[in-house]
Amino acid sequence: MGERFAAALPANAWNWIAVWRRNHLAWKKVAFASMLGTLADPMIYLFGLGTGLGLLVGRIEDASYIAFLAAGMVATSAMTASTFETIYAVFGRMRDQGTWEAILHTQLTLGDIVLGELTWAATKAFLAGTTIAIVAAALGYAAWTSVLYVLPVIALTGFAFASLAMLVIALAPSYHYFIFYQTLVITPMLFLSGAVFPVGQLPGVFQQIAAFSPLANSIDLIRPVMLGRLGDNVGLHIGALCMFAVLPFFLSAGLFHRRLMR
Repeated sequence: MGERFAAALPANAWNWIAVWRRNHLAWKKVAFASMLGTLADPMIYLFGLGTGLGLLVGRIEDASYIAFLAAGMVATSAMTASTFETIYAVFGRMRDQGTWEAILHTQLTLGDIVLGELTWAATKAFLAGTTIAIVAAALGYAAWTSVLYVLPVIALTGFAFASLAMLVIALAPSYHYFIFYQTLVITPMLFLSGAVFPVGQLPGVFQQIAAFSPLANSIDLIRPVMLGRLGDNVGLHIGALCMFAVLPFFLSAGLFHRRLMR
């Protein structure tokens, strides 16, 4: 039992880098198209809703609506980038392409692979979220110094959502099941976590649900900084994101061991 548990965990603190580097080298060949697809949705929300709906909404929380929305799109872009990298690309490498099977014939453990995949997904989320933050700062919707402060939060957000998505692909028998995760989890989370309008406008029960959302915790860390304010309960929000990053990682590693090592 102990050997089985150890096989599902990283062998050491650096083996995952080989998996990360392999994914990076493969991604470099299609980097432009990949980033363009990743940034399309948050950019459409930012400029479509921000400039259009913003004329009707006016100011929210003493800021223009597009500035309010920009902070939400930074967290949202990190969420979508890490989620879609995991549920499609990682699932393909695990099930269809035989990449994981090949790596397991080396000295790397299953835990090394999972950690490397999570870190790569978090890297893509970091690139996406940082790009949105830079665009917001360049257009005057956030201070340039705020971009530096939110970088660690973007990375942690990406890791948290990649970890949750890794749990999904550990259980899903095929690609068809991912639509349920997108429709029933990711999309509602976008609208219930304060990304496009304040959580305080939701009914009480939905506000309580939103408090447990990783996206809401990320936005509550990013938005005050980008709007030049002090955030509340910073330690609590960071702890929540860390929990979403760590617990699903260990659980998914165990599920992958059961799935792949039969």
